[in-house]
Amino acid sequence: MTTTKPILMTRDLLQIVDLSATEIAELFALSARMKSNYADYATALAQRSLAMLFEKPSLRTRVSFELGFQKLGGGVTFLDHQSSPIGGREPVEDYARNLSRWVDVVAIRCQSHQLLQRFAAASSVPVINALSDLHHPCQALADLFTLVETGIPVEQLHLVWVGDGNNVCHSLIETVATIGGRMTVITPPSCKPPIEIMRVADARACRSGARIVCTADLGAVTGADAVYTDVWVSMGEEARATEKIALLTPYRVDGALMKRAGSQARFMHCLPAKRGEEVTAEVIDSPASIVFDQAENRMHVQNALMLALLRPDLARGAIAHPHAALTP
Repeated sequence: MTTTKPILMTRDLLQIVDLSATEIAELFALSARMKSNYADYATALAQRSLAMLFEKPSLRTRVSFELGFQKLGGGVTFLDHQSSPIGGREPVEDYARNLSRWVDVVAIRCQSHQLLQRFAAASSVPVINALSDLHHPCQALADLFTLVETGIPVEQLHLVWVGDGNNVCHSLIETVATIGGRMTVITPPSCKPPIEIMRVADARACRSGARIVCTADLGAVTGADAVYTDVWVSMGEEARATEKIALLTPYRVDGALMKRAGSQARFMHCLPAKRGEEVTAEVIDSPASIVFDQAENRMHVQNALMLALLRPDLARGAIAHPHAALTP
């Protein structure tokens, strides 16, 4: 009797470093396969259930998880925690143990990464980070998958982040550090990613050959394959809005900055965008913009992730050449 080796060795996805380069490659291959033909997976997760616990508002994350899981034949329950924080009515650990008796996987969008870790430790079913204050792994996976789709070889990729070094930036750093390529983070010194994020990324980059650089010099955008930005004031930071906007205004992505990047550069944003603040309308609406491709691919990558977690037999069987997704 042979045992099918699962795509993922991790049970949860709390941050990108839960995955190896090979696992990311295989998830991308599975994402491409599923995106091309969902008919083969219409009942893949029949009789399985997803619980979504959201402390923050959402469009792309909620719709992509909810409709994506339904496309695979599963059922979904949404628990709105915007006015009732997770752990407010009962201990986080009790909440996790209860849900584990009823559902097969939990996606959490929360304020605190520490809370997410506590929940996952107490849960007996897989937990997926649908956004925390420190990490947004599903977004980063969808972003890199989108760049791979454009035909950029991973080892030649130069991704440039401009603006606030936030949770999306952290997850992108971890992804590039894991799979290879180059990432330049251009941000004011007070907004750069914390040393803990860079320390983990540097360790991974030593193995993958990736290069991660942080600078305040906007001239480092030259030669980028993609220029990525995000809102300057994240949810929960409203009290610092005036200060951060003043600090980051020189880092707005406009037509002049994209021209400086080069004619081949794509524009990326995880959305929602504040047009005229971190990016101008001429850039986000230009032919270089792939922001809606990123948004679409959230569903495909997340579906591949959930299939790999819940039906490793089907996930493995769907991949003929696991590394093909990283080689255009």
